[in-house]
Amino acid sequence: MELLPKIELRNVRKSFGNLDVIKGVNLSVPRGELVCLIGSSGSGKSTLLRCLNLLEPIDEGEILLDGEDISHPMLDPQPIRQRIGLVFQSFNLFPHMNAFDNVLLAPRLNKRVSRSLLKPKVETLFERFGLIDRMNHYPDQLSGGQQQRVAIVRALALEPEIMLFDEVTSALDPELVSEVLDVVRQLKGEGMTLILATHEMSFAREAADRICFLDKGVIVEEGPPNQIFHEPKEKRTKEFLRSVL
Repeated sequence: MELLPKIELRNVRKSFGNLDVIKGVNLSVPRGELVCLIGSSGSGKSTLLRCLNLLEPIDEGEILLDGEDISHPMLDPQPIRQRIGLVFQSFNLFPHMNAFDNVLLAPRLNKRVSRSLLKPKVETLFERFGLIDRMNHYPDQLSGGQQQRVAIVRALALEPEIMLFDEVTSALDPELVSEVLDVVRQLKGEGMTLILATHEMSFAREAADRICFLDKGVIVEEGPPNQIFHEPKEKRTKEFLRSVL
């Protein structure tokens, strides 16, 4: 019996006014797979992730989570967003709250769980990602890499089944990039389903199970890293890789 994909897009389209941003994308992601979305700025990677998280309603098509359509306009998106975490390139931490309270806010509001019950679980997350000594620091007391790790911990505190990462290293100094990507590697090692929009080609080549190259709102080519980076089939893929490698 064939297992259902963890998440699947079927002919998904999204426009903003007259601008077609996503043009009939089909993508199937098995449980536990790490998919890297690559492509130029404006190719549709970020919009695709926002559609998956239901931050943007799609115009056509279906998004299936464990075989169920979650893209219906009458569906309450909030429970779905708890199952599909999204981490942005900007950290979006509240400056007046310390790291611990930033992480605690979402599960307290969404799951109505008391602070005392959440505290041990959240402390474990901070320890797991090397931040236990930074829990009481405010965002402006943390490095960019630490702030991004706190943002990842905040998403994980909701216990999502899938994690989406939107260019999470693009706002970081080069020396801080590896500490954030190490978190992604750790999540992959634990079997979480991950979709990552990234400009970090070396990371995509080393860590991804599959690469999807997007251009002008369509997936031009997809395949394992070795094939995409060493034997791309499409002319546009070859042009893009020549420009970035």
